[in-house]
Amino acid sequence: MGWAAVPPHPAPAPAKRRSRGPLVAAIVLAVVLLCGGGGGLAAFLLLRDTETGEGAAEPVAAVEGFLDAVYVDQNAAATTGLLCGEARNQSAVQDKIDEVQRYARTYPSPRYRWDPPKVEQQDADKAIVSTKLTVLTADDRSAEQQLRFTLVHKTGWWVCDVG
Repeated sequence: MGWAAVPPHPAPAPAKRRSRGPLVAAIVLAVVLLCGGGGGLAAFLLLRDTETGEGAAEPVAAVEGFLDAVYVDQNAAATTGLLCGEARNQSAVQDKIDEVQRYARTYPSPRYRWDPPKVEQQDADKAIVSTKLTVLTADDRSAEQQLRFTLVHKTGWWVCDVG
């Protein structure tokens, strides 16, 4: 009896190489979602309504409050609180308050008054309001300046620009 020819054991089939395509696609998708979600979160945080509290009920009331805060109260913090988030620049507001206070030191007893603000244009989200500001001094000097306010409506009306 001889050895029967035993067929050799078949060599193990080479392991199928798994395609990395699905893994790469999943990683890319995760990165895109993280970046997109992070970018979306950053955009939300930057563009959200940064106004705290409630703005004025009407554009004219917002302008009146702003004028009072700048020219009567001369209060930078109160003025800044009336501005839309995009316009809040504490340094610029303080510079304006300082200018008003310098005027008071330069001229005798300056008094500020303004014409009733008038709405020139208004829609649901934006308004343009104008008024004439006048300063009078105890020595009978006066100066006038036409002001034009741009306001936005978010959580009420907020002053965004004065020109």
